[in-house]
Order: sequence, then structure tokens, then C-alpha cells
Amino acid sequence: MAEQLTATVGEFGAYLDGLLARLDQGAGWCGVFWRRDPDGMRACREGHEVPPWDLVDALLRDLAAAYGTVPALAERERARLLHTAALTAYDARPGAHDTLTRRLHATLRARRQADDREAALAHCLAGAATESEAESLRVDLAWARDDRHRATARCAELRDRLSRMARSEPSAVRVPGGGPSVGADFAPGGPATPPAAADSREAALARPRKRRRGSARFAGLDDTPSAPLVLPGAPQATPDLRGARFAGAEAEETPDGERAEPVPDADDHRAVAHAVASLAALRSAGRTGEAHILLAEAARWPALRFPLLAEALAGAGLDADWATLRWEAAALPPGQLVAAAAALESAGHAREGDRLLREGAARPPEETGAAVTRLDAEGRHGAARALLDACVRARTPEDAARTAAEDPDRLAPLLLAAARRVSEEHHRDLAHALRAAGITP
Repeated sequence: MAEQLTATVGEFGAYLDGLLARLDQGAGWCGVFWRRDPDGMRACREGHEVPPWDLVDALLRDLAAAYGTVPALAERERARLLHTAALTAYDARPGAHDTLTRRLHATLRARRQADDREAALAHCLAGAATESEAESLRVDLAWARDDRHRATARCAELRDRLSRMARSEPSAVRVPGGGPSVGADFAPGGPATPPAAADSREAALARPRKRRRGSARFAGLDDTPSAPLVLPGAPQATPDLRGARFAGAEAEETPDGERAEPVPDADDHRAVAHAVASLAALRSAGRTGEAHILLAEAARWPALRFPLLAEALAGAGLDADWATLRWEAAALPPGQLVAAAAALESAGHAREGDRLLREGAARPPEETGAAVTRLDAEGRHGAARALLDACVRARTPEDAARTAAEDPDRLAPLLLAAARRVSEEHHRDLAHALRAAGITP
């Protein structure tokens, strides 16, 4: 068993080593991680440690920037499967529960520190005296947000791992001990400080909690609202380039129950122009990590800005950055993803909107199924239909059939309806794939 576990972790290590070999070690997120935690990166590359998923996902974004979105998306599902298997093997080792518990405490502290730093920087930015000072603070604020979102993502991942361990060993009584091993953090701000005695808030958060069905990363189903497994996460309330009118604005309801974004105004055009100019300057200076942060933030902007960003990036000759932005947007919660695609289509960028939906549907089918189930239950039938249409078009019938595993009674009819909208051939092939998977259409 020990040899089998080592082999499973080693298989992911070999995959990670191959992924890193294709990347510029000093550029993008890869360069950030090597500078911040070289020992942790080496441990993961050699198969001694399993990195958090957000790190792997960031490296896949580097791959997309270097080789294109299509090959990177083709890698994502395999990477996810290998990563999950490696975590399962790692967590089956003696003492793993104690290590993960202490690591969770340390990560919770890191998140609180990032919260405090973000709040302080936002306050300073609001009172900045010059544009130069404001620009420097905006960069620092973006990194602070990245720290917080990474810590939040890792808390969610660690809780999930602890919860799985509790389910597999319900009668086990464990006493936390030990500490984080090499590669525990990979935070852009460096590893967390050594763990101290956990306070009552940390102890409560560290207890394993039952997770809802599906993937929190895509469907937005995690217990913690700001805990997406992709960075950065949900839109922030702190001052940024979004404009104050989005702080609590209510979108109008459309006839099918979907929420329509307002029309872009002067604030939107100014924000986009400023972001693209800043991005061009960062690229010229070789500050690729900060450029990635800016794009990740822009991906969480209101959907109505996506057509403006597409046009401005193309006009500035930053087509590769548009592909990166689209990659970031493809990981948005489903409602935001569909809204962004719809905004692109409405503005005359139907091809880009379709590509965005296809990329969003390229994640593991079970995650798409969880997202569609949530949307349909909320009455957002148009968004659910758009996501399923993209899934049916982008996937083989066998893969598309796996989407129904989340809730066969609800999803199988919706999948078949989506396939029929494409063609009778799609409908026939999907019906056969559903029967082969043991799901009666």
C-alpha cells in the first residue's frame, strides 16, 4: 500500500515536472512561485509534496499564455484527475490529519493577515495624493487580494480534504499535532508564520463540514461565499476600477428570469482604457505576474465591460492577453460566465461569446452538471440552457452524458433537449451514451 501511495503521488509529480518543463521558469505565475517558495516548488516537482490546486491552475494559465487556450484546456481535466488522486494518496498516510489540521490553522491566519493588509491598502488608496502613489497602491492591493484569495481557496481545499478523511474514518479520534511540511503555502507573500495556539474562531473553522454536492469551484456551492478554487475570487467591496455604481446595483430582470447588465457608461470606458494602458505598461516592463493579477481582477468585472475589454485589448495589440482574460472568465461561477458570453454576443462578438462558453464547459462534466442543477433550481433556465448547449457542442457524447451524473432525473432531459437543438444526430448519439452510462433518457 505504501508503495502504491508513493507511486500515485509520484505520478502527479512527474506530470507537474513535465508541465513546468514547458514553461518559462522566470515568467508568469511560474516565476512568482519559484521566487516565493523555491523549496516548496522543488518538493512538488520531485513528488514529495502535492501543491494546492490553485497553483496547478495558475501554471495551466501560463501554459495557455504560451501555447494557446485549446491545448491548456485539454490538459486541465487530466491535471485535475491526477491531482485528486495524489491528494487522496497523500491524505491516506499516517499523521495526515494532524498535518492538514495544523496547515489549516496556519492558512486561516494567513487569510486574516491578508484581510487586514487589503483593508489598510484600500484605505490608503482612497486617500492617495498623487496618481503615481495611487498606481503603486493599486499594485500592492492587487497582490494583497491575491494573497487573500489564495488563502481562502486553500482553506476550502483543506476543509474538503479533512471532511473526506472524517467520512472515511468516522470513528477515528485524532489530536492535532505536527506542523506544515515543505510546500504548505506557496503564497505570493511567502509561507505563513509558524502556527501558534488556535483561537476559538480557528477551531470552529477547522472542523470538517459536510459539503454540498458538486464542485464549489465552478458552481459556487461552497459554504464560504468568497471561497472559489480559482484566483482571485468574487468581486470585492473595496475601492477599485469597477466604479462605485456597481457596489450594490440591482440588474433588471429579463422575461425569462435572467438578470440583464446595465449599458456601459463613461465610467466603464474609462476603467477599461486605464486597465489596458496599465496592462501594456506592465508587459513592456516585463512585470508578468502583476499583469496576470490585473487580468484576473478584470475577469470579475461586470459582464457589460467584456466587449469593451475585447475591443481595447485587440486595438492595443494584446490579443494574447484577451485569451488569458477569457481563460480567467471561463472559471467564473456559471451565472457570471453566461452573462459575460451574452454581453459579447450582444455587442457583435458572437464568436468570442461562443468560445467563452465552450471553454467554460470544458471543465470536468460533473462540475458542469452541478452548475446547471444550481441554475435550474434557481429558475435561471436561460443560463442553464446556454451552459448545456455549450457542453453538448464542445464534448463527445460520452463526456456530455457524464454531466447528468449529478442529478439524472433533472439533467438527462435537459441534456437531450440541448442536443436536439444542435441536431438530430447529436440527440441520437447522446441518448445512446446516456443508456450506455446506465442513465435512462
